[in-house]
Amino acid sequence: MDTSRAEQQRLAALRRLGILDTPPDERFERLVRIAQRFYDVPIVLFTLIDEDRQWFKSKCGLEERETPRSMAFCDHTIRGDKLLIVEDASRDVRFRDNPMVTGEPHIRFYAGMPVREPNGFKIGTLCLIDRIPRAVPEVELDVLRNLASLVEDEIERAYASDESREFVQVSQLNRAIYRAQNIFLTHEDEEAAFELMLSDLLSLTSSQFGFIGEVLYHSDNTPYLTIGSITNIAWSPETEALYQQVRRRGMIFESKDNLIGASLISGQLVTANHFQEDPRRGGQPDGHPTITTYQGIPIHSGEQLIGLVGLANRAGGYTEELAYELGPLLQTVGQLIERKRLYREKLEHKKSLEHAANYDALTGLPNRRRLTELFEQELVEADRRHGHVAVCFIDLDGFKEINDEFGHSVGDMVLRTVAERLKASVREHDVVARLGGDEFVAILRDIDNEQVYNRILGAIHQVVPHNHHHLQLSGSMGVTVYPRDRSDPDLLIRHADQAMYAAKELGKNQYCQFDIESHVSRKEKLRILEQVPTALEQGQFELFLQPRINLRTRVAEGFEALIRWNHPQRGLLGPMEFLPYLEYSEFGDEVGRFVMKTAISKLQRWHSDGLPYSLSINLSPSHFLSTGFEADLNNALGHCDKTIRSRLTLELLETTALDDSSVVIERLEACRKLGVDVSLDDFGTGYSSLDYFRRLPVQEIKIDRSFVTNMLQDTEDEMVVRAIIGLSKNFHRRVVAEGIEDEATQQRLLEMGCHLAQGFHFTKPLPAAEALAWSEAFNQGK
Repeated sequence: MDTSRAEQQRLAALRRLGILDTPPDERFERLVRIAQRFYDVPIVLFTLIDEDRQWFKSKCGLEERETPRSMAFCDHTIRGDKLLIVEDASRDVRFRDNPMVTGEPHIRFYAGMPVREPNGFKIGTLCLIDRIPRAVPEVELDVLRNLASLVEDEIERAYASDESREFVQVSQLNRAIYRAQNIFLTHEDEEAAFELMLSDLLSLTSSQFGFIGEVLYHSDNTPYLTIGSITNIAWSPETEALYQQVRRRGMIFESKDNLIGASLISGQLVTANHFQEDPRRGGQPDGHPTITTYQGIPIHSGEQLIGLVGLANRAGGYTEELAYELGPLLQTVGQLIERKRLYREKLEHKKSLEHAANYDALTGLPNRRRLTELFEQELVEADRRHGHVAVCFIDLDGFKEINDEFGHSVGDMVLRTVAERLKASVREHDVVARLGGDEFVAILRDIDNEQVYNRILGAIHQVVPHNHHHLQLSGSMGVTVYPRDRSDPDLLIRHADQAMYAAKELGKNQYCQFDIESHVSRKEKLRILEQVPTALEQGQFELFLQPRINLRTRVAEGFEALIRWNHPQRGLLGPMEFLPYLEYSEFGDEVGRFVMKTAISKLQRWHSDGLPYSLSINLSPSHFLSTGFEADLNNALGHCDKTIRSRLTLELLETTALDDSSVVIERLEACRKLGVDVSLDDFGTGYSSLDYFRRLPVQEIKIDRSFVTNMLQDTEDEMVVRAIIGLSKNFHRRVVAEGIEDEATQQRLLEMGCHLAQGFHFTKPLPAAEALAWSEAFNQGK
């Protein structure tokens, strides 16, 4: 059974005609006889398709008054809009098993034309039936079409002559439709259009109160009503404020336990001619005049309920026929609601496009385009209030590894989590944007505070849970502050970006402030990177050596190699004047390979000369963590024997060891397999956990000079040094103190149990030949 809204409306229209189960009517009988004579067929029918039956209003050649609808050829006809022709039903898959084909009246040929009632609903057919197959060209059935049209005319005349009908004045209805269509086509003011149509509806029906509303739907598809127009007739002065509020803000009906809710739930016409006795009454605002009668007329678009017209207080009450007669005007109301809906959808689509153009699809944060707009506004406001704006450029550390190991979906989840945490770490009026990839920008109003910057980094550094994994990443952040850095938005972001790279080079998980010096430094980096290939080719790099002293035996046992650049224009350059610029560049690895190759060459020469010295070299963090490091070290060692390998120590910053634990441990184990020792340099500055320290396969710990230099004046520094020495002994690691400046510090270290040291108290780093000569003299004079 068809329960669609359109079918329910069709059945309601059929019943309104009042011709079902009525005696034969000559005006229809005459048209049926004409069709029979003209086409010379045994059976002609004027059928009406009811809910579950086919009833014959007029017929020739058939005894039955009705058949089940399921057997009706005419049911197929009204589902289309044109003539249905079946030349041989016994060969048609739709009908060959039909009881009216296999049995009486043995239908073979069928031709049926839909018949419509005055409002256009197809209520039945005028059809021809023969017991033998026929091949009739469609053009020859024009008479059948004309006869069906005459049937429709007779139906309309019969309906119009029914004295029991409500009979809305046609001229008044037409004028109302004209006015509604005129304002519909020529005005954008939807409120005025709704008010005009409501006024006409009240006038046409002699109702006192009314409303026109649009039906909208929540995400769970439950309907609610938003009022487009509502009457203010006879409202008391006390309710005037409420009415004005409705006009400004609108009125929404959510409740389903009243007459309005009944229409929303059922989508059907709801009539209450004894309102005060109806259990569904209620829902009126306080102070509303008494309602005696009510009718709620639903408005549909296809199967969907899109609107509701409510009318109240009509003398004599409301009927279904009255609502039916208002149909043409209500169609116009539906068109206006549809236009409103289309406009809203267009507006939402426009907003969606604007959002897509201005916001990142993954995180919902402003994108680069929107950031520029917001940034410009912030700078204007800062100038106006004489304030400042902090620009924070954030790049995630370790994100690529997570993305590679767990896949892009997990990577996307991490980015969304970071975005939420960044938003939560700043104030509501601050701006957090995503530039793309794993880069974010925060614009902070009137903030230049270390605690705020660390809070942002702390939010990023929190563990991100995923299944049974705890994903760890950190952030490197660059900060510049306007108007101290008085640049345009693009340049401010670039400056913050440059400061971010400085933070990355310093070991990540920290922030750096941009200043003019760092800006010059970036230019310096470009200049240095251009000069490094020539320096390598011409042998301008040199390893200076600083002796390492055994404090107990007073013997120089080895050296730390420290690179210098004999620059043709600028003279001798120390490592901090060029090495930081080589990090994360292709030349960082090249210089690292030069250092390894040169150091091993020196060890081989010393071994040949009978000198027992060891040599430690400093590793570039980016080179050590690169995939090519193991191969570079293996190639540099070549065919060196175990003796040479055991005298080489690779110094790795503690902060680098913390960067990516799995990669670091893998590299360290590879070094041990190659017979090379590893030293954890600048220990005490990286906050290693005890468990991590225990697992690191290193053979030596170097205490950072910042603790050693001041330990005689600062008890906390002395406690740190003592703790590191104790920790190293407990885990069977050699311990070396660097930064010895005086005899007193040397003695205190000896007392604490540290026997290896280096520093300016002994000698500064020297060219290789001078360092060897110094060591020989020192050892002879011990």
